[in-house]
Amino acid sequence: MNFYIIIPAHNEADCIDKTLQSLVKQTFLPKKIIVVNDNSTDETENVVQKFINQYPFIDIINNNSSGEHLPGSKVIRAFEKGLDKLDKNYDILCKFDADLIFPLNYLERLAEEFQLNKKLGMVGGFCYIKKENDWQLESLTNKDHIRGALKAYRKECFKAINGLKPSMGWDTVDELLCLYHGWEIKTLPDLKVKHLRPTGNTYNKAAKYKQGEAFYKLGYGFKITFIASLKLALKKKDIRLLNDYLIGFYKAKQKKLPSLVTPEEGKWIRKYRWKKIKEKLF
Repeated sequence: MNFYIIIPAHNEADCIDKTLQSLVKQTFLPKKIIVVNDNSTDETENVVQKFINQYPFIDIINNNSSGEHLPGSKVIRAFEKGLDKLDKNYDILCKFDADLIFPLNYLERLAEEFQLNKKLGMVGGFCYIKKENDWQLESLTNKDHIRGALKAYRKECFKAINGLKPSMGWDTVDELLCLYHGWEIKTLPDLKVKHLRPTGNTYNKAAKYKQGEAFYKLGYGFKITFIASLKLALKKKDIRLLNDYLIGFYKAKQKKLPSLVTPEEGKWIRKYRWKKIKEKLF
């Protein structure tokens, strides 16, 4: 299977060396890795260039974008720049962050899963963050959710969901649309990926309302948004976030921001979400 990997990178000079080292040592090597240097002001480009000089399957493109570090649109716009540069001769397309250390059998395990199940559209491992001297699961989401930091898509599934949405919530809507189109998703607990920077620790203050905005764009409606917001605030151990998320939801509603899904998809998503909520309650 041909694996193509796109790595958006904004000021990742301190981390991307470790990420690329873990990828070039894989037991199953990717066919192509492209790093999108997204308006970095540090030594990111120079670090990547050292790998390019050694490994012909690695390349870099420079992208000029806003210096603001907001979740969602910025990283996907950078991802799209990388996608535009690649040919279509891939079987599996990966969107990886530039601050990860992958176990050396990571891609091999993904390939095995994709080959075993032809209906598998997405698969991924789990992110672990360092606390004191121990690597612990970064448990911000359900264990059946693939983190946005390490997404891997079968080509046909990626086409069916029409790529990634340049908005906060992209890494939820991709999975919902994957299921909507009849594909399956699988997470692999044995694949423990070291996440060098905890999610969201570099976002600016404007990002705090983005989660609620994302729930609105996903077509959740208020009741599901409230439940999802409360759950996430509790996971992050900061109940004040509930208020931020709900404000974000109402701000998006007042502005009538465009949805990430069609009315038909939104109806299916709400039905699916209520089903999952009821399963956990009963």
